[in-house]
Amino acid sequence: MNLLGVLTNTLAVLVGGGVGLLFRRGLPEKVMHGVMTGIGLCTLYIGISGSLACREPLVFILSLVPGAVIGFLLDIDGALGRFGRWVERRFPREAGKDTPVAEAFVTASLVFCVGAMTVVGSLEAGLTGNNGTLFTKSLLDLISSAMLAASLGPGVLCSAAVVLVGQGGLVLLAGALSPLLTEPAVTAMSAVGSLLIVGLGLNLLHVAKIPVANYLPAIVLAPVVWQLVTLFS
Repeated sequence: MNLLGVLTNTLAVLVGGGVGLLFRRGLPEKVMHGVMTGIGLCTLYIGISGSLACREPLVFILSLVPGAVIGFLLDIDGALGRFGRWVERRFPREAGKDTPVAEAFVTASLVFCVGAMTVVGSLEAGLTGNNGTLFTKSLLDLISSAMLAASLGPGVLCSAAVVLVGQGGLVLLAGALSPLLTEPAVTAMSAVGSLLIVGLGLNLLHVAKIPVANYLPAIVLAPVVWQLVTLFS
């Protein structure tokens, strides 16, 4: 199984995050706040534009509602937060400057692992061996991780583990899921993931405090929901 794209993406997050931490030391707080607002606005735009790829409202409703039930029962957001806090105890924080490692870890993990390029790129790598999309995503994540680390701190580096496990898992599962993964079904997965990115953008802008990770099961449910909606429509 071709994991070169996943490994490249993981390395890009680590390198970009390391560069961001170096630049962070010389940035005043108001500049970091401005950078964070800019990231939030870009995230919101990416999420809105990606979610418009699917024009069937039932796909979103029937994916998000049961997905939320599963996610909140499993408390995925809480589990990620607990892991982040465990890591946080092993990192010294710069008083008054660093975002808590747990918060930075969860935010960065969602930025890098929820969205169209993650879904499409991982499935392409698993089904055809083509890593082109993941290589492009690696370049974008190199830049994003530098900006996130400059504004959120060292917790961003920990998200590389989620990139490795999450995208690697999608690549490995692609073969087993191939009967469900028609082009419209993959589009539905990407669109639902993009809607979660909208929630993440609102969090970054401090407009809301949505436990986005608890809605992640909706992405897995999306291709099944698409098949059902198509069957009964």
